Amino acid sequence: MTKKAPSAVNTSDFQFKCSWEEAFEDSEFIKTFSTEILEDYILKKRWYAGKSSTLKYIEVVDHCKIAPEKNIYYGVLIEINFSEAFFQDYFIPLSFIPGSKEKLETGTIIAPVSFKGHEGYLIDAIHIEDFRKLVFNKIMESSADPPENKILFHRSETVQPTKYKSSRFMGGEQSNTSIIYNDCYVMKFFRRIYTSKNPDYEIIRFLTEKSKFQNIPAYVGSINLALDGGDTVTLGLMQDLIENEGDAWKYMLKELKLVFANLEKKRIKVNRFPDIKLYQRQPINTIPPEIIDFAGLNLFLKVSKLALRTAEMHIALGSDMQDTSFTPAKYNGDYAVWLKNRLIYMFQNRLNTIENNMHKLEGEALDLAKEFLDRKKEIREHFLNFNWTRMKSERIRIHGDYHLGQVLVHEDDFYLLDFEGEPESTIQDRKVKQPPLKDVAGMFRSFHYAIYSTIFNSDESFSTSQEELFKAGEILYKYMIGVFMETYVHKVQEENLNIGYKQEIEFLLDYCLLEKAVYELGYELNSRPRWTIIPLRGIASILKHKKN
Repeated sequence: MTKKAPSAVNTSDFQFKCSWEEAFEDSEFIKTFSTEILEDYILKKRWYAGKSSTLKYIEVVDHCKIAPEKNIYYGVLIEINFSEAFFQDYFIPLSFIPGSKEKLETGTIIAPVSFKGHEGYLIDAIHIEDFRKLVFNKIMESSADPPENKILFHRSETVQPTKYKSSRFMGGEQSNTSIIYNDCYVMKFFRRIYTSKNPDYEIIRFLTEKSKFQNIPAYVGSINLALDGGDTVTLGLMQDLIENEGDAWKYMLKELKLVFANLEKKRIKVNRFPDIKLYQRQPINTIPPEIIDFAGLNLFLKVSKLALRTAEMHIALGSDMQDTSFTPAKYNGDYAVWLKNRLIYMFQNRLNTIENNMHKLEGEALDLAKEFLDRKKEIREHFLNFNWTRMKSERIRIHGDYHLGQVLVHEDDFYLLDFEGEPESTIQDRKVKQPPLKDVAGMFRSFHYAIYSTIFNSDESFSTSQEELFKAGEILYKYMIGVFMETYVHKVQEENLNIGYKQEIEFLLDYCLLEKAVYELGYELNSRPRWTIIPLRGIASILKHKKN
C-alpha cells in the first residue's frame, strides 16, 4: 500500500494492492484502515463516546462478510484503546463504492481509496440504501435455520413479514443511528456495542413477547453478532414506529411555562400556597384549590397517567417467575457491597469535580456547593448506610435511565423507550436488578429539572421575581411527586409488586434521589455551571427530609 500526496484530481489517498473482496484478509489494509483511515473518521462522529479521553490506538478485532448480489459489505468490530487504560467497542458496516464522488448517494465518506487500481470510496454502509434494504429483508426473512455467518437476524413471531418499500434516516445523528423503514418501523443501529446483549434489546423483546406491555414501541426484530467465544453482541434493534407529538420533556416545559405565567396573570401570592411533606401521597381530588388555581388540573392528570404507565412497566418487568433475568430478587450482601462501592466511587469523583470547579459558581449555587463540601462526610455515610437486612421489598430489572426525555407523548398517553440504561454504567451494572423506585427517583429529578429549566429559560418573560418562581417551583414539585406517588404506589401494590411500605419506600427514594442528584453534579459543573444549582438544591432538600 502506498499513500499519495493530496491532489486536486479525483485520486485516492490510499491505494491497496488487494481487491475489496480480499480486504480483511490483507494485513496491510487492516493496518492502514485502523491506524490512519478510521482514526481520522471516527473522531468526528457524534456517536463516538471517547471525546473526553485520549485515543491510543484502534484495533480490528473481528469482521464478517455480507455478500448479496449487488455489493459486498463487511461488518467490522473495532476496539478503541485509550491512554487512560480502558477501551470501547464499536461496530461499523463498511461498503466500497467504485467510481467518482458525483455518483455517490451520500456525502458521508470514510476515505477515498483504491483496490487493485479501482478508484472509489469507503462508505459507512448504513448510508447506502442497498445495505439498508438488505438488513430489512434479512430480518423479515429470518428463520430458525442456522445462520450463514456470524450475524444473526431475528424477526418476532408477533410480526408478519412484509416487503421493503423505503428507508430514511430519523432526525439528527445521535449516540446511535436510527433508520425509519416503510414509514412504520424504526431500526436502531447501535454504534458503541458491548460484549453482551444490549439491555434495550433484552427488555423491549421481553415486554413485547412475554408481558404484553402496550406502552412501548413493540419489538419487531434484531441483529446480533455471535462471537467465537460464545458471547452475543447486539448490533441493531427494530421496533414499531409510534406516531407522537414529541417527548414528555418538551411537553412538560410547555405546560410549566403556562403554569408559571399564571402567577402574574392571576395575581397569585406564592406565600399563600399550602406546603406539603416530600413524598406525601396526594390524590388529585385533595389538592388545595390554591394549587389548582396556580397549576391547573391538566398537569396533575398527566403526572398521574405517567405514574400509571411507570407502575405498569415495573409490574411487567417483575412478572416473570421462569426467566431468571426477569425474576424479582431479594436484597443480599453481594448487592449491598456492589451498590456501596459503586456509589462511593461516583461520590469521590463528584467531590473532586466540585472542588476543582468552585471558581465557576456564584451566589446561592456557590453557597450550596460549600454546604455540599461541608456535609460530604454525612453524604458518604448516607451512601454507606444501606442495610440490606432491613429491606423487605424486591429488586427487578429496571429502565435505569428514566426521565422525561425517554417518554413519547401521543394522544394524551405516554410511551416509554430507550432501555439501554445509565450511560456511565458498565453493561454488567445496567443488568443488575435494582429497586424500581430508582426509576421513580429518576423521573422526580426530571420533574425538578423541568421546573428549573422553565425558570432559567424564561428570557424575562415572567415579571415575577426569580426568588418567588423558585419558591413556587419547589412547592409545585412536591405536589407533582405527591400525585405521582398516589397513583404509582396504589397500582404496584394492587398488582403485588413488592416495593415495601412507607418507611422503606421513603428510605429508598431518599437514597436513589441523592444518588441521581450527585450523579448530575458532574455533568452540570463541566457543561453548564449556572445549572449546578438544580442538583445542589435537590441534594439540600433530600438531606433536609432525612433529618425530619
